[in-house]
Amino acid sequence: MRKLLFLSAILSLLLASCSGPGGNGKEGLGGRVYGGVFRLNETEKYHTFYPYAITDLISANIAYQVYEGLVKFNPGNVTELRPSIAESWTMNDDGTVYTFKLRKDVYFQDDACFDGGKGRNVTAADFKYSFELLCTQSPDNLLFSGTFKDKVKGANEYYAASASGKPSADLEGVKVIDDYTLQITLNAPSSSFLYILASPGCFVVSKEGINKYGNKLRLGTGPFVISNAEKADQNLILVKNRNYYGTDSLGNKLPFLDTIMISFLPTKSKELEAFKNNDLDVVFGLPAESVSEMVESSIKDFKNPPKYVLDRTPELATQYYEFITTRPPFNNVKVRQAFSYAINRDKIIENVLNREAYGPGIYGFCPQSLIGYDVTKIKGYSYDPEKARQLLAEAGYPGGKGFPDVRIELNSGGARHSKVVEEIKNQLKDVLNVNLDYYIVPLSQKMEDAKYARADVFRSAWIADFPSPENFLWVFYGKTVPDSMSKPSWPNIPRYRNAVYDSLFDLGRSAKTRQESYSYFQQAEQVLMNDAPIIVLWHDENMKLAHFHVKNFYFNPMNLRSFSEVYIQRGTAEQKEEPKSN
Repeated sequence: MRKLLFLSAILSLLLASCSGPGGNGKEGLGGRVYGGVFRLNETEKYHTFYPYAITDLISANIAYQVYEGLVKFNPGNVTELRPSIAESWTMNDDGTVYTFKLRKDVYFQDDACFDGGKGRNVTAADFKYSFELLCTQSPDNLLFSGTFKDKVKGANEYYAASASGKPSADLEGVKVIDDYTLQITLNAPSSSFLYILASPGCFVVSKEGINKYGNKLRLGTGPFVISNAEKADQNLILVKNRNYYGTDSLGNKLPFLDTIMISFLPTKSKELEAFKNNDLDVVFGLPAESVSEMVESSIKDFKNPPKYVLDRTPELATQYYEFITTRPPFNNVKVRQAFSYAINRDKIIENVLNREAYGPGIYGFCPQSLIGYDVTKIKGYSYDPEKARQLLAEAGYPGGKGFPDVRIELNSGGARHSKVVEEIKNQLKDVLNVNLDYYIVPLSQKMEDAKYARADVFRSAWIADFPSPENFLWVFYGKTVPDSMSKPSWPNIPRYRNAVYDSLFDLGRSAKTRQESYSYFQQAEQVLMNDAPIIVLWHDENMKLAHFHVKNFYFNPMNLRSFSEVYIQRGTAEQKEEPKSN
């Protein structure tokens, strides 16, 4: 506790500092500096760069640098949206028709798929083409149900017709008014629709790129270009898009950085070591204990002006385990409830996470940090071993007798997930006398195995695509779950179905006011928790460190990363401390 209190006390000093002298390249307006390499690490490999197949945060954060849509999130405040390729938009009186005016200076990144290798101008027809792809059935299209389904006029019909080949008609709700004017018509008002337009499924893509690369596409209109995707075994390199249209508030042409280099060190200890050696500019999700020890051992590096900047932000993220509810033993609701009551979440947070969590998952699935949505009104699961044993006995397994061995599959996550599953394994054995085996696989394999239910339980996390309970509760919408176990199910990995839940969720999505919407979502979430297709473990709050020379980089609750306005400004002392390895 002493170390954590010490760490919290120093945060205000670190975050108050905001500027530093010097530079390492051409200077722009306001003293902002061009040039340089920004280095960060991921403990897992990315899954895909194909926008319609992006379901993991690592892939999404890379894609946000490469692709763009009509609007984008403000990285400093993710509840706000900014213009992107659309320079402005209007909405009719009943909130069902959006008209977007596009910029005329946006070009796709240069690539061999275009005539002469030069990227061409983006028009409204490109968005229509992209949205039609979003509404086309394909094994690689995983985002339709969370974006245009039920929302955009004609989207469901277009999707159904696409199963037999190219639909005979256009996507009714998306119209090209002229080259730089696009109109989208909804079935009903939606408070989340603009947020959805900022997500990867709504990025604009080129027909030429799709024709040449298909689901291997990796070019868009964004500030950075992927330069070495085929050879990215150790590092993924993104380089400046010199034809990018963007400027900052001072009129500087963006981006400032020449290069972003992403490494894939597998553990947080190696990542922190690289950060201390100046081989990384920022680190995310560090264990609180490690950061506390670093602060105490290197206090001079945190004084004003500091060498490092520390952030501890509640995140719009939930950590949980998913049951496969369509086969024994987890097709029995009492078994699922017993498992949820058997978990001591406070012990996990205290002993395994070193208090690096916003709070235990004792209410609903939505995080407690979701502004305006009171998840404490939902009755979830607290530690109750007696009730857990009673429920398991009622399910036909008194004292765990006859209960089959359980297979849990997880990805490593920098070793944190394996420590958590060990604790859960011990708790379930102690409380319920059940045996659990777990298997650690790469993130990409876990995601694929989960879609096809190749284990009994899967470790998972959901990080907001946009700041609304709709985005979290969509995960368990049952109307898109396939009837056959041989077909993939995503995002509803548990294959959970409840008609009451789906009805309440639909009412929440189509509600005219946020208050009415949240009321329906809370009712739906209570149904979900009663049925217990998941074990909600905790809601995230992570430590992040950045070198002081990193400017205009924002930590935010969605873990969304934007590098277009980031620049590196080294002081005299820092200029002597260049990275120690390549």
